[in-house]
Amino acid sequence: MRRFLVAFVMLLFVSGCQRETEKLVEVSGHLFVFNYRVASATYLVTLQKTGAIPDGATAIAEFQDPAGGAPIVIREKIFPAWDKIVLQSPNIRCVREGRPYSVTVRIVGADGAPLQELSTQLVSDVDQSVLPEKPLVVGPGYDHNPEVFKPDGSIDYGTPASCPE
Repeated sequence: MRRFLVAFVMLLFVSGCQRETEKLVEVSGHLFVFNYRVASATYLVTLQKTGAIPDGATAIAEFQDPAGGAPIVIREKIFPAWDKIVLQSPNIRCVREGRPYSVTVRIVGADGAPLQELSTQLVSDVDQSVLPEKPLVVGPGYDHNPEVFKPDGSIDYGTPASCPE
């Protein structure tokens, strides 16, 4: 019985020493942003802080490129006062309705050491083909784009880009 008790106490001690990795952030939202005025689509991922993030930390997001090719990578410095971290990709092309696209976010310390990694998938309920190929407006006053709205009254939204199926 004494041997069993010693083994049990040792098991508790060893399991207590194995610290689980602290969860610093969690995904609180993710979506595609379609802006028809400027003919753009982007990924938008928001993270909610759930733990203390050390000074100098950075979020590195890798977005699957819907047009194919290498992932789109962005780096965002994290400031201690932030409760939410917003990660937005540059403009993307070829988003298809109902298709899952992957996003991986790594939180790294000032020294580049990994602190946390998480993954999610985004699925659009709209196909990017609903967007015009050319921006409808230009300039700070949102003037009609003369490349779209021609002087003769015709409208040219542009030729859709070829996208992989």
